Amino acid sequence: MKPVSNYDLTWRLGNQMTRIPGAVISEEPLSIRIQGNPYSVIMRTPGDEISHAAGFCLGEGIVDTPEDFASIGFCDDQDTNVVTVTLNPSRRSLIADLLNRRGFISQTSCGICGRELVGELFQMIRPVQREVRIPLEAALSRLSRLSDLQPLRKTTRSSHAAAIFQTEEAPLSIAEDVGRHNALDKAIGKLFLQQKLHLAEMVILSSRISYELVQKTARAKIPVLLAVSRPTSLAVELASRLNMTLGCLSKDDGLYLYTGEQRII
Repeated sequence: MKPVSNYDLTWRLGNQMTRIPGAVISEEPLSIRIQGNPYSVIMRTPGDEISHAAGFCLGEGIVDTPEDFASIGFCDDQDTNVVTVTLNPSRRSLIADLLNRRGFISQTSCGICGRELVGELFQMIRPVQREVRIPLEAALSRLSRLSDLQPLRKTTRSSHAAAIFQTEEAPLSIAEDVGRHNALDKAIGKLFLQQKLHLAEMVILSSRISYELVQKTARAKIPVLLAVSRPTSLAVELASRLNMTLGCLSKDDGLYLYTGEQRII
């Protein structure tokens, strides 16, 4: 399955109607199976499936290091919609409750208020300890030029992106997807599998920042999370408790910083 599907569409302007070719972003289910059992089904744009599954597993606390994987790959070489994960015995015993879906909270918060949810996540995720210093000009440049790194968006006008940087370098990792969570999982997963995640200092997102995106970034131990759009209240509260820098573009082309402003100089 390709990330873009082609369709004929009708373009209408006033009294004119014309049939033209159009590109639409693809959306397919990705099934992640752990220890032979179904764990999650994610609607995503095809591509980077192994990285996507790896980033998802890191964000959910299923693994802490690449060595926790005994194997990760496609269930069938012909079927890229199913990724199977097996864990090393020591890791499997450590997260037995999580594999039974107890504690699986990023996808559902039924019966939990916002503060209780943040409290539970804080117990699961260690605060970020890294104290990087990023020039304001570098942060603004990365945000303003994110669209230059989005070929899928230029074709379809409907993708999100996540880009991971060191302070003033070219992106270490970039991913696009119909879902903002998926784009971040893919970008993180690429570096995680390459054992280069320790180089990452800043995540740039094309979307608003929800608490799940803070959770995923904190699990990757990346200290700075910036986005084009503003964060939610839960995202701000969780980022504050996890010692992260959270910000977005302001209306005058500057930055609004909600937490961790000392890292932007």
